[in-house]
Amino acid sequence: NGVKSRFYKDLSRFERIYKSMIKVLFICHGNICRSTMSESVMTHLIKQKHMEDLFEVSSAATSREEIGNPPHYGTVNKLRQVGIPVVPHRAVQMTKADYDYLIGMDSANICNMNRITGGDPDGKIYKLLSFAGSGRDIADPWYTGNFDETYADVVEGCEALLAHLTQKN
Repeated sequence: NGVKSRFYKDLSRFERIYKSMIKVLFICHGNICRSTMSESVMTHLIKQKHMEDLFEVSSAATSREEIGNPPHYGTVNKLRQVGIPVVPHRAVQMTKADYDYLIGMDSANICNMNRITGGDPDGKIYKLLSFAGSGRDIADPWYTGNFDETYADVVEGCEALLAHLTQKN
């Protein structure tokens, strides 16, 4: 009985912590380049600040074409180059799941996110660089081949998002 009681007490504690976490979902078209890069960068920034218990970070796609695929080799190579661990991930499509922040990489993602969620009545959908005071899109390296530029924009956006979240809470 003592073990069972301790288990339920631990489970209850875990549920309270999980419910109080800030849930962030990064979203791009295929979930293999920009959103997975953002997930890894944000996770790294959070770990550097020892705030892992405060956040749940994930990523997803608005499309279905890359479902099940790992991060793009360009994303993996760029993150390794700068010493950021790649979060283990396989592409998934976003759903209406309960997140506090749905972060799109570009205007087309925002449109698709609104379509998938049926709109944004709770004000949860944002473009990543809006937290850095910019309305610009993060260029898709799938088309540009420029993972350096994408990385710079992702870091700018993630740092600004984290500053916003830590000031707000």
